[in-house]
Amino acid sequence: MFRRITAAVSAAILSVSLVSCSMTEKTAKEVVYSTEVPPKMMFLGDSIAAGYGLEGYTDTDNYHCRSYSNILKDEYAEELRGKCGHTMVNKAVSGATSNDLIEQLRSGELDGDLADCDAIVVSIGGNDLLGIMLDLLGSMGISESGSFDSGNIDFFSAAALLLRIDGDANKALEQFELNIKTIVAELSGRTEGTIYIQTLYDPLEYYTKFKRVTEFSSEKIGRLNEMITENSSCGYKVIDVAADFKGKAGSLTNIAAFDIHPNAQGHELIAKDVDAAFRSTGFTYTTTEYGDRKLSSEGRIAIGGIIAGIVLLAVVGLALLLRKKKEK
Repeated sequence: MFRRITAAVSAAILSVSLVSCSMTEKTAKEVVYSTEVPPKMMFLGDSIAAGYGLEGYTDTDNYHCRSYSNILKDEYAEELRGKCGHTMVNKAVSGATSNDLIEQLRSGELDGDLADCDAIVVSIGGNDLLGIMLDLLGSMGISESGSFDSGNIDFFSAAALLLRIDGDANKALEQFELNIKTIVAELSGRTEGTIYIQTLYDPLEYYTKFKRVTEFSSEKIGRLNEMITENSSCGYKVIDVAADFKGKAGSLTNIAAFDIHPNAQGHELIAKDVDAAFRSTGFTYTTTEYGDRKLSSEGRIAIGGIIAGIVLLAVVGLALLLRKKKEK
């Protein structure tokens, strides 16, 4: 009998050992860390954000040119290495207007990427006015080479065209103000990330010889930027690219070649502006961290039961042993 009890106790002790291994768990907790730059960022809008005109850019690839999105991607990948890592998504489309961006958002094609974005940067509005601006240049006799032939200008027709262009520009601006609110509403419904909208620089300031051109572009682009600033209460931050480009269109854009887009130096400057906006905001990321292995609640219950059984067996064994001694 005593041997059987001893065997039972030994088996119970072995069970405790086995349970302690199989019914343990690591404690897990969510830890929030701060970072100055976004773990995941997304760029939307037009050809400025896409990197049009830069070496390596193609209509189907926004990731192999030295655009400001790619400049920041490389910097942040290094900065966040060994922490949370970094992801950059660029869905900007060359030639896109604010209407096009609304359609792109409503299509649902961006929903997956937007869902977990920390920062969304939008460059939009240039193409809302671009065609109108180019008509103005044409009416002034300015060619793609930047030359100007005053002898071939029909001033009466040019004046009439300017009046039409002015009306078209005003209508485009009215629609843009409605669209910027819609864009922000569409974005806000798809992401909890911080939304940024860039102001639009004025490339036509380069044509200093043509006062009518510079005055027109300054007025219309200035009004567009006022709309961007005035409507920021809708839920976005403004990145004032226009302020840093002012007076520098000749060195920061390709306008001398009749191309309004930023050159490599211009993209470097925009990257600094976007980076400054990010760092003034600040971001967080969350990781799951595990502590030392401990018994789970089920394990504690099971071991408690086994220990109680061992104690009971020991008591019974002791009682039987004492009884046996008395009988002798």
